[in-house]
Amino acid sequence: MSAASSPPAPHSRPPLTVYLAAPRGFCAGVDRAIQIVELALAKYGAPVYVRHEIVHNRFVVDSLRAKGAVFVEELDDIPETDQPVIFSAHGVAKSVPSAAKARNMFVLDATCPLVFKVHIEAARHYEEGLQILLIGHAGHPEVVGTMGQLPDGAVTLIETAADAERFVPRDAEKLAFVTQTTLSVDDTAAIVGVLRRRFPSIVGPHKEDICYATTNRQAAVKAIAPKIGCLLVVGSPQSSNSLRLVEVAERAGCPTARLIEGARDIPWRDIEGLGSVGVTAGASAPETLVEEVIDAFRDRFDVKLETVTTALERIAFNVPRELRPNSAA
Repeated sequence: MSAASSPPAPHSRPPLTVYLAAPRGFCAGVDRAIQIVELALAKYGAPVYVRHEIVHNRFVVDSLRAKGAVFVEELDDIPETDQPVIFSAHGVAKSVPSAAKARNMFVLDATCPLVFKVHIEAARHYEEGLQILLIGHAGHPEVVGTMGQLPDGAVTLIETAADAERFVPRDAEKLAFVTQTTLSVDDTAAIVGVLRRRFPSIVGPHKEDICYATTNRQAAVKAIAPKIGCLLVVGSPQSSNSLRLVEVAERAGCPTARLIEGARDIPWRDIEGLGSVGVTAGASAPETLVEEVIDAFRDRFDVKLETVTTALERIAFNVPRELRPNSAA
């Protein structure tokens, strides 16, 4: 091990203030999705099949796989079975439950209720004859699921403010927008601003569809960014909300922001010589990974922990009826 990466002797550990952003980590939708898999395994036994990663976090997925969950990308990858088939928290296109029904699959839907709310909004706008714009990132499972609620061509994806400037509607008086739930609050506000300027009659949610947890985690990062020399975001490279936290930190004036999956990924060279760092976690990252990062800091530094709380979260979502206590098997 090189001197640069070796922990210093206890008597020579430099001081380091670690600012913990709060809220951080699991949101209610992720909590619910993981509970659904765990409760299904407890009630029905292994295997339980899960279409796509239940949430975008390798630690969570590996933990559930070890308990008997089998993760697949498509229903075609699942053999004929009476065992539960679970849809991920990101939601699915309408064709997926239709295909599951055709195979008489026992489905448990872990779609986040806030994502499902966006699906309902999009369907309502379509029934009202409005052209629908979806603000989101191409290829993200949530975007694929939302666009798949309606016929091909019914939803136009808007990824940037430039897209909003270029968009040519069929009828400027018959427009509506919905958004992916895990976007940058500021980027989305800029896109919505362009749409409202160009199309004053456009219909949108009273509050943009970005979920409470995404909004709260970004606000907490903004609060600690001016205090720190480096922010570590614990999360997966596939996690949209985690990637957005890195961007938010950089825009809020944090000199360095890094996405890490766990303590093994800590960029020690970026932290050398700093007096303060920040730590947060994406909505799919468990607190145990944050604790491991703090322990790694304590191995090298004389750590002072400070939690910066910008919101309190008390939201919880019910699991499907089949998994509630006293429900029939």
